[in-house]
Amino acid sequence: MGTNHMGRQSIRFPQPPVVRGFASVAGKKEREGPLGDQFTATVQDTTFGEKSWERAERRMQQMTQWQLTPDLRMDILAGEPALYPRQRKLYDAAFAGDLLNQCIGSSFSLRNRGVPTLGLYGACSTMAESLLLAAMSVSGGYARTALAMTSSHFASSERQYRFPLGYGGQRTPTSQWTVTGAGAVLLGGGECGIRITAATIGSIVDRGICDANNMGAAMAPAAFATLRAHFDDLHCAPEDYDAIVTGDLGKLGSELLHGLLEKDGIRADVQDCGVMIFDAQRQDVHCGGSGCGCSASVLCGPLLSRMERGELRRLLFCGTGALLSPLSTQQGESIPAVCHAVVLERS
Repeated sequence: MGTNHMGRQSIRFPQPPVVRGFASVAGKKEREGPLGDQFTATVQDTTFGEKSWERAERRMQQMTQWQLTPDLRMDILAGEPALYPRQRKLYDAAFAGDLLNQCIGSSFSLRNRGVPTLGLYGACSTMAESLLLAAMSVSGGYARTALAMTSSHFASSERQYRFPLGYGGQRTPTSQWTVTGAGAVLLGGGECGIRITAATIGSIVDRGICDANNMGAAMAPAAFATLRAHFDDLHCAPEDYDAIVTGDLGKLGSELLHGLLEKDGIRADVQDCGVMIFDAQRQDVHCGGSGCGCSASVLCGPLLSRMERGELRRLLFCGTGALLSPLSTQQGESIPAVCHAVVLERS
């Protein structure tokens, strides 16, 4: 049996899956940022017309689905079991996750849809993880089409990880602002378009950072480890890419990553979704954006749109995630992190 595994951690896809569609949804604060006009849809009401923040996050994911397939809108709103067969024809599998306990944002958005679903938790790396697994499924012939999707909501994340917003707790200078946003990519077969040609699966890295308000420092070593492995496994270099984008280290994490790369002799201009999505001077987000929806909305909005227009030919998308929980933080545990890298090329 032949193998498509390269080096220790990387994969080449012999039949690269093609991006059939992509969509992003963003909230009010994100709309006011420098990328505000580049998302598929934005809203002024961060409740998305729902009664709770958690339901708002579910609604964001549903919105990305019907942006991809508009005829789904009435199906999702109606929730009719009789519509299952139509849904199956749209995609064979869904890979989805979010930051909430038991990934309720994703499971609730897909319930009663009749879609074979695999729930994921990769923290802020979930967009890259879901994209990687969806690509493996389509390239391997296990699915004709596969959906990769994730989201985060500022208020639902604050309620779970830190404190209720009503407490008015202070945020430290190293903290990041959880993005209210969602992103989805639909993959399928084909020869032309934006293709996923390779990927590097990250390993868990922990350098002893215990401050839950400094996730950039916790994730930077994982980003460095994956980039180092990617270049070694696939015998490539930073200059082989038009853009290398992490998501989401924020300002401090990005500075630490550049320091680690330079120390190792790697000169790379790495951008970060957490830095790109907000205006730090004007929007008071401290070290930038974070959350599953940060890299998801930036990839499925500005980045893939630039590739579609031909402005970017080859993109290395590196999703980073801090794998902590409220309980592990309370017990004084350090923060493990992971980074998955996906290569997107326009043919």
